Amino acid sequence: ICPFHGWVYNLDGTLRGAARPRSFPELDKTEFGLMPLDLEVWMGFIFIRFRNGGPQPSVAELLKPIEAEIAHYNVADMVPCLGIWTQKSPVNWKSVRDVDNEGYHVAMAHPALQDLYGATYFDEPFVNGVSRSFATYNPHAGRRWSVNQYIKIAPEPTHLPEHLRKAWIYYGIFPNNALSIMPESVQFYQEFPLSTGETLLRGAIYRYKDETREQAAARYLAYRIDRDTMNEDVQLSVWSNESMLSEAFGGFYLSDLEYGVRTHHDHLRRQVPVLNLETAPEEKDMWGLNDALRSKG
Repeated sequence: ICPFHGWVYNLDGTLRGAARPRSFPELDKTEFGLMPLDLEVWMGFIFIRFRNGGPQPSVAELLKPIEAEIAHYNVADMVPCLGIWTQKSPVNWKSVRDVDNEGYHVAMAHPALQDLYGATYFDEPFVNGVSRSFATYNPHAGRRWSVNQYIKIAPEPTHLPEHLRKAWIYYGIFPNNALSIMPESVQFYQEFPLSTGETLLRGAIYRYKDETREQAAARYLAYRIDRDTMNEDVQLSVWSNESMLSEAFGGFYLSDLEYGVRTHHDHLRRQVPVLNLETAPEEKDMWGLNDALRSKG
């Protein structure tokens, strides 16, 4: 229902009826319906795209490399819990992505994750729009309370292959989405630029419909671990963003373990080639110049 004049639309977007219809000639239900959006459902997740015919392929084609692995979790049958969370951060959205795209900082900045899986964690770079990070529990994990309780309580689901029963997996989806999968739950998180200096963070957690008490407890403990990790990452992105605004900033020098940052930026440069310019163009010229550079290949 439109909150301005009260026009009502069907779920397929067609017009159901206008308020005070006698004040209008006969209205075609399709012509006066809502603008259609590019929509695709993949493993229960609903993806929408406001601009039809964007540079990416279908979601199914894009995520084909990870489909077989995720299929083990029966994600489409999971149900939401805790609702959608949102948070604003005073940084450029790329600072958020840069922090999330590498695990080199885990040992120093994320004590809970380091305790849980630091010895086994590794990143795979972005290839054709998708990245993957994988880890399993450390053999001697449990120094921190949440981690200690988690590894004691977390069941090892028999519907998962053995190598996934103690695995935490993260999938990056270019440009601004990620999926995080644990044995007892799955979550998505993403970020949207509100301005060059402010970003909206957004995500949700999903659980098994028939989850056991052990799965529920493990999910809560995983949430505690992730909550601390997110707060740490938000602070890291603030510091990183501040550093780039400093007159003393001289650029980054990346470890081989930060290759995910490089490959994400490679993807950005292909779609937004103005990023390769030494001097930023005027905002009014940005769109046209970017199209011209991209057409040159």
